[in-house]
Amino acid sequence: MRLKGDQQTSRAINRRLILNLLRREGAISRAEIAAITGLSPAAVTFVVTELLKEKILVEGEASPGAPGRRPIPIDINYAGRLVVGLQLKVGAIDCVLTDLATTPLVTKQVTVPDRLPQSAVEACAKAVKELISDRGAPTTAQLSGIGIAIPGVIENGVCRLSHRFNWADVPFAAMLAELVHVPVWADDDTNAFALAQQLFGLGRHHRTVGALAIGAGISCAVVIDGSVHHGANGAAGKMGHSIYDHDGPLCECGRRGCLQTFFSEPALVRRWKEARRLSGEVTRHDMLSAAQAGDSTAIDLLQEAGLGIGRFLGGFCNIVDPEVIVGGGEAVTFGDFLFEPMRDALKRYALWSPPPITPDWADDSWARGAAALATQRLFDFESNPGEVAGVGLQISGV
Repeated sequence: MRLKGDQQTSRAINRRLILNLLRREGAISRAEIAAITGLSPAAVTFVVTELLKEKILVEGEASPGAPGRRPIPIDINYAGRLVVGLQLKVGAIDCVLTDLATTPLVTKQVTVPDRLPQSAVEACAKAVKELISDRGAPTTAQLSGIGIAIPGVIENGVCRLSHRFNWADVPFAAMLAELVHVPVWADDDTNAFALAQQLFGLGRHHRTVGALAIGAGISCAVVIDGSVHHGANGAAGKMGHSIYDHDGPLCECGRRGCLQTFFSEPALVRRWKEARRLSGEVTRHDMLSAAQAGDSTAIDLLQEAGLGIGRFLGGFCNIVDPEVIVGGGEAVTFGDFLFEPMRDALKRYALWSPPPITPDWADDSWARGAAALATQRLFDFESNPGEVAGVGLQISGV
């Protein structure tokens, strides 16, 4: 029987409620689901039965030793479906095949010969095929979708603007979907990172999560009640393009003095190299080693960066009021040399008690963030920005 509109909406809301509860709390019984959500036992039974048939949920073993009828725990069948996460970087793509909890099953990095959109799309399609092939072990799990993380302004799967790649109005998700024929989602890389933290990471038990990324650029995304705030034009969170010094260096955006021209990871390493008059290739690891050895130039630069970013982060907290801020990007390597002065600045500039700043040290957190774009579709009944649908897994053209 076809459900009426209001029944369909009620069903979708109940599915979302139950799935997100299980995502946060883990395996619990039907009775516990009803007690926590306030749904009737009949409504819980209806939704759970439906999700069991779809193999989205699984039943566990009844608890031993309890008198009477022992409750059977229900949990999400994380292994029942697969997703792919692709993080686009200049010259390379970080790729990961995960389960629905974004647990990595296969990881790899592929190179891209140039910055042309078609080259990146073809490399992505080839990587998807290789990830599935490299999985090796036979599985009945289906590939549910692909998430793509792109540094830039992303709207409905279209890269409206990426200074990093010099792209404008590139329908990247649709281009990839034509080759792989499964649903594809695309978003800004920091938004994807923030979503992964809220779903399964350090922000899992919080309603409002900030995600600070300090890598090739600087940005700060926010997830509120499971939804990334994109802004009117998909450009929310571009903290790195706030002006730090009007007479500062030229930014990739065409303006001078943006925050990231001073304190992005490449900018910090470059400034340290120039100040120390070093030759040859110098990395953030060299700068960290120098700071650990007492190099005052490295220490002072990192303190300046922490205080400078922390000041803008204080303004962010005064507007958004996040419960926690998760730090990511290459600059987390600097650890407390960067984050301690940042916390000090946050105490100074945040109006209320500042939220904790917690770095995510995992190397694969960004590609997993891309995978979370696909995983989120299961936990949210609303259509997600950036989705382009496909049918079946048929990878063509590679």
